[in-house]
Amino acid sequence: MPGPDFLRLTRDPDSGIEAVEARFSGHAYDLHRHDEWLVGVTGHGVQDFFCRGARRRSTAGRVILIEPGEAHDGQAVTPEGFSYAMLYLPQAWLGRDGPLPPARGGFRATLSDDPALGRAILRACRGLAGPGPRLAREAALDAVRAGLCRHLGAVPGPEAPVRQPAVAQRARDRLHAGLAEDPGTDALAREAGAADRFQLVRAFRAAYGTSPHAYLVQIRLVEARRRLKAGETPAAVAAACGFADQSHLGRWFRRAYGVTPAAYRAGGADPLSRAEPSS
Repeated sequence: MPGPDFLRLTRDPDSGIEAVEARFSGHAYDLHRHDEWLVGVTGHGVQDFFCRGARRRSTAGRVILIEPGEAHDGQAVTPEGFSYAMLYLPQAWLGRDGPLPPARGGFRATLSDDPALGRAILRACRGLAGPGPRLAREAALDAVRAGLCRHLGAVPGPEAPVRQPAVAQRARDRLHAGLAEDPGTDALAREAGAADRFQLVRAFRAAYGTSPHAYLVQIRLVEARRRLKAGETPAAVAAACGFADQSHLGRWFRRAYGVTPAAYRAGGADPLSRAEPSS
């Protein structure tokens, strides 16, 4: 029988790396984004998620590789659910001392059969969660970084990003510039140079795979996560990121990341809830 859902988050204060070990029996995460490189391994079951324009399914032992900014979600599709271990690697950490100079590009694929890397990810996650010596933790993380060299390079064929229409790009830039603002679709269309809001929504969805409003929520959550990690209070973060109040932030944050803002700020976890967010 599948066990209860759980999520354990550990943060390494020296590197800023976060490790998550979790199990889910149904819906896990809404569509969201991260600033970090995500590298994980499925423990058991079937881990179903959307990424790079298609649904993916990872089974036991398979490695999951997600670049910064790539929207993804997660859910179980079998009665047994699924478990996984995941590292959230800051861009600065992964680029330091290799293996990621800018010319290397991104991950060639989202899913890979690489048992050695999978074992390295699992060791690093457990090393961060345990009381072991710092040298051992750093060695485990270095093994992950070295293993990623096999998966970095130019992204071929259909994985390559599509060219973004100017209207969608301008709207996206406007949302990033006014993260806490609420411009409205008509105003956003005018500022982006679209004929009307319908043309803007079509162009935006074609370029980024989602609506302007859903994208705004996602980038607000990324910024909220960054601020909470830096120690800001949930109330201050909610106000700075455009959420109606702390409760509003909490509902969206928990759906995207599996923990409350307060628990994430503290670097821990709490019992999971399946309450639906309100917009």
